[in-house]
Amino acid sequence: MTRRGSQTWERLRQSFSVEESLNTTIDTSKTFLDAAKTLQENGASLELLKPVLQHSSSLLDVLCSPLAQVIGAGLPFVPMGIALLKLYRQNSQEQPTLEDCVFIVSQIAYLESVKEILSSDINVNWDAHIQSDAAVRQQLQKLNDIELDYEAASKTINCFHQSQLAQVFNQVLLARLASANISNVDILIGRIAWNTHRYLVKAWIESGDVTKNVIQISLSEWQKTQQEFQSIDEYLKSQIATKPEENVFNEDFAFKDIYVSLKARNVDKNGKLDTNTRPFDLENWARQLLFADSPNKQRQVMFIQGGPGRGKSVFCRMFADWVRQNLYPLWTPILIRLRDIDEFQPSLEETLRSRIKADFAQSDDGLLTDRNNRFLFILDGFDELRIERGNNQSVERFLRQVGTFQNDYQDNKAGHRVIITGRQMALHGIDRLPPNLERVEIAEMDLELQQQWFEKWYRKFPTNETLNFMDFLQIPFDKTTASQQISQNKKSCPQQIQELAKEPLLLYMLTAMHRDDTLDINKFEQAKETEAKILVYEQALKWVLTKQRADTRHPDLNYELTRQNPEALRRILAEAAVCVVQSGGESASMQMVKARLQQDDEAKQLIAKAEKELGEGALKTALGAFYLKSNDHGGVEFFHKSIREFLCAERIKQSLEEWTEPGRRGRTFNIDEQTMDWEIYDLLGYGGLTREIVEYLMGLLIPSDEFCPVELFKRLENFYWRWCGGEFIDAPPENFPQKKMRLLQEQGIKQGQRQADVYAGLNVMILLLELHRYAQGRDELKEEMIFYPSGEPQENTRTTQLLRIINYSEAIQLGNFTNLVGKFLSGANLSGANLNRANLSGAYFSGADLIGADLNRANLSGAYFSGADLIGADLNRADLSRADLSRAALSRAYLSGADLSRANLSRADLTGANLSRANLSRANLSGADLSRANLSRADLSGAALSRADLSGAALSGADLSGADLIGADLIGANLSGADLSGADLSRADLSRADLSRADLSGADLSGANLSRADLSR
Repeated sequence: MTRRGSQTWERLRQSFSVEESLNTTIDTSKTFLDAAKTLQENGASLELLKPVLQHSSSLLDVLCSPLAQVIGAGLPFVPMGIALLKLYRQNSQEQPTLEDCVFIVSQIAYLESVKEILSSDINVNWDAHIQSDAAVRQQLQKLNDIELDYEAASKTINCFHQSQLAQVFNQVLLARLASANISNVDILIGRIAWNTHRYLVKAWIESGDVTKNVIQISLSEWQKTQQEFQSIDEYLKSQIATKPEENVFNEDFAFKDIYVSLKARNVDKNGKLDTNTRPFDLENWARQLLFADSPNKQRQVMFIQGGPGRGKSVFCRMFADWVRQNLYPLWTPILIRLRDIDEFQPSLEETLRSRIKADFAQSDDGLLTDRNNRFLFILDGFDELRIERGNNQSVERFLRQVGTFQNDYQDNKAGHRVIITGRQMALHGIDRLPPNLERVEIAEMDLELQQQWFEKWYRKFPTNETLNFMDFLQIPFDKTTASQQISQNKKSCPQQIQELAKEPLLLYMLTAMHRDDTLDINKFEQAKETEAKILVYEQALKWVLTKQRADTRHPDLNYELTRQNPEALRRILAEAAVCVVQSGGESASMQMVKARLQQDDEAKQLIAKAEKELGEGALKTALGAFYLKSNDHGGVEFFHKSIREFLCAERIKQSLEEWTEPGRRGRTFNIDEQTMDWEIYDLLGYGGLTREIVEYLMGLLIPSDEFCPVELFKRLENFYWRWCGGEFIDAPPENFPQKKMRLLQEQGIKQGQRQADVYAGLNVMILLLELHRYAQGRDELKEEMIFYPSGEPQENTRTTQLLRIINYSEAIQLGNFTNLVGKFLSGANLSGANLNRANLSGAYFSGADLIGADLNRANLSGAYFSGADLIGADLNRADLSRADLSRAALSRAYLSGADLSRANLSRADLTGANLSRANLSRANLSGADLSRANLSRADLSGAALSRADLSGAALSGADLSGADLIGADLIGANLSGADLSGADLSRADLSRADLSRADLSGADLSGANLSRADLSR
């Protein structure tokens, strides 16, 4: 039965024997609130509710009154709606219809939601500038006129915010708030509408038998839904609201105290950063995408990339809490550290559920399809997920799941959104990125952000030293009273300090060390980027190792730790870093740390003394002062990934130097070969060295007085060739790979014997590649330190060692070699190597020597060959799609049938190369030298060939439709039968070119030189 709102209200009046009396002198809110108060104190009565029915046309009439009274009373409204229905049934002796129940209870639930959401912002005057309630009355009349049938009422019960009633209620409230000039009022009203469902649920539960036979959904189902709301509330309170309140390292202030909203730049589909436009506010960008109207924008996965210490994780915790405070339940934030994902599930839904430990995620299979929930999944640390899994295919599959998830939940109107953060390298080497990935990169802190940050710092530390440091960094402080105190220190700030101060993490470290008078500025004068970061971390470690930070539970422990032996403590931190890295996650057990310190007597004594005096857990607690913290699983983890990487590099450096210490009594080295072999497996027989660890390692090693490059290179090279020969894996039990496997498995780390062997060898290869690159830049070392990963080139024979290594590592998991070693191959000497059919997708070969290499049918998609030497290389039928071959030497190379679509070949040397039947569609060949190249029947459609040299090139039968050939040199080129339709040949030189039977329809030949060209048909 269809019933108008006014009819429902009139039936209520009749049952109460009340006639309409809309007396404008009666205070509607007072009548309503008096009834609610009395109802709360004395229960329902007929006389109590009569004035409400008599002097109003609906329950929402109370919105015509001052909202401060409605909000401030703090009275429950749900009982009033239930009382009206119960007394109606009692008086009329008939059951209220579904339409009646929904019409009355929805208004009460909406008012409860209004009260909750508006009361959360005490700083807003909701009654400002109100002069007349005429607009509200007009919208209330539409409420009276609304027609509600069984289907519409059922839809309202299932999903209020999408109902017809919600639209009308929202217009009433919008008219009421119009005079207050509330910013983002649509979002506010949206939150109220979404929040109404929980009060509807509450009302249905409390209504008892009055609605028992009217509503199909059972009491137990309503109670389950209510428990889910309570679980979400608890999750937001314990897992989201607490994040900004957590302390920065071991300081006595929280992240929220010094956080400033960062800026970002766009990144295009090819990963290129847009540096031509001004950076924009990162939080505003995320908010705009959340509320975008465009269906295409709603399908976008938001990927926020940034280097180490750029503030990705802090942004996640702060933005998640901002969403909680300002958008919930319109959006419900879910924050997940991707490093905590134990394993990939068949679907993203299952993977997410496995990480959300709250009851609401475990109890309801329809959680993501329930239209009353809309989640913003913030997935932090994509790069850490990738490192832990070490498997391109799994990570690629995960990314595809994310892209599909985003599309699917736009199609079914649930509308969930995903934000992912990670370092820039996280997406390299992955062939198929989701097409709906919207990428931005966090920009360096500019002067404006630095000022904002220091304003917050100054509130915590309002000292002259703060102002002095700002002055030193040349950051003005715009507060008049403070600026008068700025010192007259005009000492020039080293450029590297200024650059480091643009990174949030390093800005904090520099400022905190300056506060504590431990920052040595002079050391930064000539430092380069990595060297400067190392100086910061070294000084920061010295700072925390000497600063006596008391722990309230163990006030004397930190003093004892630092006083007795700070160097031993530093070694404990370094071993902890190695343990965390080897664990493949973000944490490690103290047992694993202790096991690695068995040979360090000083460190063992330090741990034993601490645990004897203060208990086993005391040391772990105290280490929180030194960039470590306890986790939920009883292990320890570092506050920041960069600190862990630096300490791990420092620990590796220690061993590399020890391996070249001169021996005594006729021994060449202090550490013999067998001992070194085991230490290599123990230190490097895990996962893979990251680029950041290697950068820190070389930055620490090169200036060290203990660094013996030639000796180190020769010892590692000797190990490498023995490893290639299977010496260690084939040794009888217990061999080194087996021993390493056992030690890791004892700590709960699942890694097999072959994995330990593969990782040890590949990590040594990485070190040799780095040492080779270092030596090639120094005349005194370049002849003594030449590393041939595939073996020294042989005349008329291609070397196969590297191909065997690739296949060996691929047996563990596909893409293993490229994932671990691929980013370290720039400058490698691979001339004459046989890499036939090898999977090297996304690898970095910039500046590498690949002269005469066999790369036939190899997968090189997305690989980087910028400046590489590929003269005479066999690349027939290789996949080079999207590869970067700019400035590469490819003269006389064999590229027949190769896929070079969308590849960058700008300014490449392709003279005499064979590119017949190659796919060069939409490739960038601008400025390339293709003179005398064979491009017959090649696909060059849409290619960029402006200013390219194609003189004497064979292009017969080639497809050049839509190609950009502006200013190209085509002197004497053979273009017979070529398709040049729509091509731009303006200002091209086609003199003596053979254009017989060529299709020039729609081609632009303005300014072209066609002298002596053959244009016969």
